[in-house]
Amino acid sequence: MFLITKGLEDYMLPCLNKKFLGFECMGCGIQRSVSLLTKGQLVDAFLMYPAIYTLIGMFGFIIINSFKHFKYGTKIITILAIVNVVIIISNFLLKLYLK
Repeated sequence: MFLITKGLEDYMLPCLNKKFLGFECMGCGIQRSVSLLTKGQLVDAFLMYPAIYTLIGMFGFIIINSFKHFKYGTKIITILAIVNVVIIISNFLLKLYLK
């Protein structure tokens, strides 16, 4: 597990938005959050990128739904996507205006 974590940290992409414009983008923190998850730091992963768990849940449901089609699968995926968008935009605005 250490090798996976070390490999993730070595190949993280820099945020070009932050580098050139001076403020973080809506995806800033997701790579570090995944890295923290692989280390078992669940609370720190949430604090780094609050939408990490809802994104994992949504993608997990999409994968399961691709094999076993649920009756309301598309509606559930739509609701999960909306929830994720709201969390991501809220987190972005909080980071933007609270710093």
